[in-house]
Amino acid sequence: MKNQLSNVAVEHIALCLGELDKDFKHSEFCKLALLGLDKLELKQRVSHIIRILHPFLPADFAHAADLLKQLPAVWQKLDPNKQVSSFAAWPVIDYASVYGLSYPQQSLDLLSSLTHLFSAEFAIRPFIIEYPDYCHSQFRMWVQDESEHIRRLVSEGTRPRLPWGLQLKRYTVDPSANIPLLTALKDDSSLYVRRSVANHLNDISKDNPDVLLTICQSWQVDASQDVHWIIKHATRSLVKAGHPEVLSLLGYEQQLLLAPVGLNIINSQIRLGHYLEFDLELSSTSSESQKLVIDFAIHFVKANGQQKAKVFKLKSIQLAAKQTCNIQKRHAIKAITTRQYYAGTHRLEILINGQALASQEFELRI
Repeated sequence: MKNQLSNVAVEHIALCLGELDKDFKHSEFCKLALLGLDKLELKQRVSHIIRILHPFLPADFAHAADLLKQLPAVWQKLDPNKQVSSFAAWPVIDYASVYGLSYPQQSLDLLSSLTHLFSAEFAIRPFIIEYPDYCHSQFRMWVQDESEHIRRLVSEGTRPRLPWGLQLKRYTVDPSANIPLLTALKDDSSLYVRRSVANHLNDISKDNPDVLLTICQSWQVDASQDVHWIIKHATRSLVKAGHPEVLSLLGYEQQLLLAPVGLNIINSQIRLGHYLEFDLELSSTSSESQKLVIDFAIHFVKANGQQKAKVFKLKSIQLAAKQTCNIQKRHAIKAITTRQYYAGTHRLEILINGQALASQEFELRI
């Protein structure tokens, strides 16, 4: 993704600003912005371009903000075939969080004007930390805005644990200030917004599961199909964790009537880069249908020789009375940046409605 902020993006920023300000020093900006850029990672590139951009904009932030607010008028005009990634707008938007933090009114106005170019969810967070009351006064108006991008900025920008963003610790402790905003957006016409609401609620579940449960219980009364989708998506982490009240809320049986689960690992010795292949057989002993959410956990060997489980989604099914169901799965065991693999004995575990019902070991070779 870092390559989305390269010479093409820098050139586009310069072209757009040059269109708005005939005195903008196009060549000099590009030269300085590209100097050493290819050696930087993604967020470092954002910070670098912001720092280089600053002396090329009006020194007075209010004037700079007025200039940047005009960008949407030329942004797409100079890129009609959308050859430039939306990432190009990231440093322009985040400029407000670096040089406009002392000007919350002008900055939030600017961010609402630019967020449709590339979400201002990162840029707005320093303002939430510094000016929570003012920001929420704006958010209460923004949830009614005609732009789905501005409405989504409310739900996404206030997420307690937004990936890549500053953590909003006040909301990991107490998310109550955001709940009226999410409630106002739960029936939003845009899936883009509703998905953000669900992700925000999932963030809440990681620190305040009881709060999340209370919200979902209240929303479930006379809920539309869209709100039911939000609840299901918002509770995914608690479902993986086998939270009994959440599973009950979603209609998953806690008193399972199943024959012993048949689990078979097809390849019990695996090399890194290959697939773990397994199948399982579920047989109902009930005279009624059962709603089942089926996950699997891999207990990975850590550096100290102990195991730590990672839960993965498998599928959700409605198992009919006395029905037998066979499920097959291939799961890639390949190098990823977020996990270090170690050779040794690992364990596969099958979880049904949060309950561990079968397990089998396999060997991983590095």
